[in-house]
Amino acid sequence: MQPSLEKLRKIFRLEHENKYENIAIIGGLAKMLDFWEGEARAEGVAEEVIQAIVARLRSYEKLSPDGRAESLKGLWKRIGETYPEAGQKPKTQTQPPMESQLPRPPKPAQDAIPNVEKIVLPSQRPENQPPQQQKVQQKPRPAPPPRSEAVPGAKTSQTPAALNASVTVLQGVGPKYAETFVNLGMNNLGDMLYYFPRRYEDYSQLKPIKSLFYGEVVTVLGTIQSVHTRPIRGGKMSIVEVVISDGTGSLRLSYFNQPWIANRFKQDDAISVSGKVDQYLGRLVMNSPDWESVEVENLHTARIVPIYALTEKITQKWLRGVMNQVVGHWAPAVVDALPDRIKLAAKLVSLSEALMQVHFPVSQDRLKAARERLGFDEIFYLQMGVLRQKRDWKSVEGRRFPVSSEWLDVRLTSLPFTLTEAQQKTVEDIRVDLDSGQPMNRLVQGDVGSGKTVVAALGAAIVVNAGAQAAIMAPTSILAEQHYRNFTNMLAGEGGMLNQSEIRLLVGSTSEAEKEAIRQGLADGSVKMVIGTHAVIEGPVQFKDLQFIVIDEQHRFGVEQRKELRSKGTNPHLLVMTATPIPRSLALTVFGDLDISVIDQMPEGRQPINTYVLRPQERERAFTLIRGQIKEGRQAFIVYPLIDESEKIEARAAVDDFETLSKQIFPDLKLGLLHGRMKPAEKDEVMMKFRDGQYDILVSTTVVEVGVDVPNSTVMLIEGADRFGLAQLHQLRGRVGRGGAQSYCLLIPTHEDATENERLQAMSRTNSGFELADLDLKTRGPGEFLGTRQAGFASTLKMASITDVPLIEKARAQAQALFERDPYLQQPEHTLLAEAFERFWGAGQGDVS
Repeated sequence: MQPSLEKLRKIFRLEHENKYENIAIIGGLAKMLDFWEGEARAEGVAEEVIQAIVARLRSYEKLSPDGRAESLKGLWKRIGETYPEAGQKPKTQTQPPMESQLPRPPKPAQDAIPNVEKIVLPSQRPENQPPQQQKVQQKPRPAPPPRSEAVPGAKTSQTPAALNASVTVLQGVGPKYAETFVNLGMNNLGDMLYYFPRRYEDYSQLKPIKSLFYGEVVTVLGTIQSVHTRPIRGGKMSIVEVVISDGTGSLRLSYFNQPWIANRFKQDDAISVSGKVDQYLGRLVMNSPDWESVEVENLHTARIVPIYALTEKITQKWLRGVMNQVVGHWAPAVVDALPDRIKLAAKLVSLSEALMQVHFPVSQDRLKAARERLGFDEIFYLQMGVLRQKRDWKSVEGRRFPVSSEWLDVRLTSLPFTLTEAQQKTVEDIRVDLDSGQPMNRLVQGDVGSGKTVVAALGAAIVVNAGAQAAIMAPTSILAEQHYRNFTNMLAGEGGMLNQSEIRLLVGSTSEAEKEAIRQGLADGSVKMVIGTHAVIEGPVQFKDLQFIVIDEQHRFGVEQRKELRSKGTNPHLLVMTATPIPRSLALTVFGDLDISVIDQMPEGRQPINTYVLRPQERERAFTLIRGQIKEGRQAFIVYPLIDESEKIEARAAVDDFETLSKQIFPDLKLGLLHGRMKPAEKDEVMMKFRDGQYDILVSTTVVEVGVDVPNSTVMLIEGADRFGLAQLHQLRGRVGRGGAQSYCLLIPTHEDATENERLQAMSRTNSGFELADLDLKTRGPGEFLGTRQAGFASTLKMASITDVPLIEKARAQAQALFERDPYLQQPEHTLLAEAFERFWGAGQGDVS
């Protein structure tokens, strides 16, 4: 008998003993349906039996005790007819089955139950006692429900409903611990299966300290010999030095500005340490490596141990125990939605195997196969989503905006410069889209200063010339104002096609009276073009005929914002622009729903920015260059990774250094300070003062990354440069070099040995954003490029690596083949796949372009 029917039999027996008062389950028998229905389907119980049970139990509360007895009796008879072994009972029986009258399910095999250490509830634990110190007897758990395959024609999910249960159903996890789980992103048991380890300790391949060599990333075990804390930088900061030994040699561990960590290291304790082996004064060292106390059982088993990201109040050992409980019990019950033919073609392991091996791998090979399967799923669902969106967008009608070559030539010759070939090709792409009869959905990617704005302005001009309206949306007020000036100069200047009053700027600081006038003009059509921030999509703003939308720096806008703007028009044409160069593999996967134009040439006369990597002790050379440039009437940026000094991170900070720079180093110059904790209006005021020449130097954090044009600025000094990704460094460098003068970018890393950092050396070698993007992808992964686009996914990419081109191509090929056969996953055999797809994208997320 299936476990769900066995459970039902026990509940019916208990209800009989309670004289049918509907108290066998707290809240009434109908309450059990929340979890029972999903379990029964997962076990393959016939759908008609499930529906009969659901119908009877939902109406059970309304019946009299006699009626309830008859209802349960009839129900069990129905079950016995469908499953004869469930109906073994004497012919004279008139009551629901008693426990002694039905066969018991076989006991689960002992080796099927992981040996999980159980934890007492927080309320039972004496104060101040850590969770791993108090054990209680392991309670046997039922065997996992049998796995079930997809049933052709099934209309509902076969995933066990218990995976939606709160983590509080686990022994030892009360409301307080549940809050901790929620903070880690685990709201239910299903979330726990997908809370992957951040790394692994492979105790099967340990290396003795004497065999270590410079530059390798390793895990070593050792016993703590000594712990010392000493001040550095004149007492402003400190360094904790720990020496460990394993009998073959000693290794020094250094932790910068984390004085509290000294109390956690105890002499003679055994610890495992993971990190990169560095060198200092001829000796091998590790700087701020990951570490944890060694669990003796891990050493004895010589296995691969998962290391999870933690938060306060829980330990690795405790969380591993709980995860072992959940993974061991529920991973085998998870239904695999991916069709067998795709798994065979792509040579993938089952989802259950992948989930078990990614948490508790038996070997490196099986871990690799597990990661490949989980990464494949993410790329596969991602590609199915973007293909569907592209089809949906192409299936609706868009208004045509034909334009003659003569008209376009007049506009181009009126510009004070000649477009590059890449710009001309992009203008032609836009022109074709606008006359295609389908809404344009195009991404224009081009390096900083490559001339994307003029291309967007020409597209807007075509639409506005036909009497429709255009909206241009920028992520910051200052960038919106910059676009307003550029668009006005191009379209409403001398001999322009628009009057000044027909182009308006709408930002948060616009006065209420002016906002009202703009809203009125947009509603009656007298305002043809509006340029602004999120204020453009706010409720009261209505357009008479919005047909063209430009979104600048699209990765800074969430899904809902783009959706809201699109809803202001009827299938409007959409152009999104980004200065972040996106490698082809990433573009095809994540932006597959968009047509892509690339502006990969710089305008004539633009000089490459000379980039140099300086050692920290060469900082004075940088200051000398800045003084010389300011003497010639130029301006400079100095950018920091932090706002204030941090105890945990050894890096210079903007606020702290601003005092020193303005009072000691540049006392005769005017300095401004800009950082993320300032109010938007304060940021704008500082940037405008810098643009207008009221400041010689702007000291800033990365908030300046997407900012205003200051053609007069020629020096970008970046402190702590090794703490930035390449995409960010390139964006920051793009703040200078916008005028005709030679410009400079100076990179100073946190430590002297970081001057050889591969990212920094790449910056000094090339000015090409596309070359740097490819390198950044290889060294840091896709996070830099995806930005808030990931907000469109119910599940972000946790396992897939966008650098794994073979996996991407394999997943894309399978997704495209399936999409051609069944784009909306409506065939009966794809029911489970459709549900998994919806879970990945999130119901109702819709447009992510």
